[in-house]
Amino acid sequence: MFFGINFLPLGMIKRLNTDSIGTLMKQFPAVALIGPRQCGKTTMAKLFKKGNKRNTLYFDLESPADRQKFYDPQLLLEELVDDCVIIDEIQRMPELFALLRHLIDSKKRPGRFLLLGSASPELIKNASESLAGRIYYIDVSPFNLIELPDAAKHLQKHWYRGGFPDSYLAKSDILQHKWMDGFVRTFIERDLNQLFGVTFSTELMMRLWRMLAHHHGGIWNAHSFSKGLDVSPVTINRYLDYLSGAFMVRKLPAYHFNSKKSLVKAPKVYIRDSGVLNYLLNIYKGSDLKFHPALGNLWEGYVIEQILELLPRGIQPYFYRTHDGSEMDLVLVKGIKPFACIEIKNSATPSISRGITESLEELKPKYTFIIVPKSGTDYLLKKNIRVIGLQTFLHKYLKLLK
Repeated sequence: MFFGINFLPLGMIKRLNTDSIGTLMKQFPAVALIGPRQCGKTTMAKLFKKGNKRNTLYFDLESPADRQKFYDPQLLLEELVDDCVIIDEIQRMPELFALLRHLIDSKKRPGRFLLLGSASPELIKNASESLAGRIYYIDVSPFNLIELPDAAKHLQKHWYRGGFPDSYLAKSDILQHKWMDGFVRTFIERDLNQLFGVTFSTELMMRLWRMLAHHHGGIWNAHSFSKGLDVSPVTINRYLDYLSGAFMVRKLPAYHFNSKKSLVKAPKVYIRDSGVLNYLLNIYKGSDLKFHPALGNLWEGYVIEQILELLPRGIQPYFYRTHDGSEMDLVLVKGIKPFACIEIKNSATPSISRGITESLEELKPKYTFIIVPKSGTDYLLKKNIRVIGLQTFLHKYLKLLK
């Protein structure tokens, strides 16, 4: 039960990261599941607790009763030195990170702590520095398309509802919209303040979020947003950082290098979850997606998020654009060299534009893909340029990048 609405059982979706938690806990003193609220971190942690052979205790720092137990956290955790301790919403007590470092160093043993957080470690004071070399971070996103059984049949629904479990599993579009309404409002009115300890103007943040939705896939320009919202660019950039740090917005950096061409250097911005995006755009049912004037950008953002959720470590994502119009939606880089270029088209019969050709001549990737919606599509359009359906790419060709 959430916001007064009943949902289908969450257990019907098998998360890809579930099995890796146990493996990593056998190697690292601490493992952290980091991702947005309501994306399934707690469920994954409790499944780990159920199967863990060592005595495992779970604490939720948003629970007043559990926070009371942390009145003297050092005394509590020193008593649990032989147990596995799960701490949920760890960002509520950032002072714990320094203590955890001390406890880990005093008795180094794998699997002591499983931490769950809803904010980027970079925005939690002392989080990254305190546990450097002692912790492994697992990024947990709303569930990916390929985590669905028979994904090809559910792409449209997943694209519309997004990957938050309670949103996707709602029994109807009406209930889904009600859940999303409660989720967005609670996030703005309560969660942002709890995550970062900053008081926000609820109205201003909602206006910014809706503006970002209409700017989805666009080049970031803080000055244009500041004019529309009548606040300083510094404030707008800070608010964007908070939304990014809470995993609601993705900033995709521009790929720029020593080139004779004039390159765009500002990042693109996307609403990460397609269900949240569609709610902010007032799209009330999946069948309305195909009539939206920004359909191409909606598909582009959805595809990029599905890919980046599964991207192997060591590969950096960018987009590429010149001021004279050459562009590539996604450039995947190993080290300093582009490894794969991906263009995203909402078309059954995509073509190769001059902008794509010029981009490939400049970037010289090993692989080039054009990703389209139709499941099962997989053919060479031109030498080294493959047209492929999203599901097939995620299952088959993403392995090439490893």
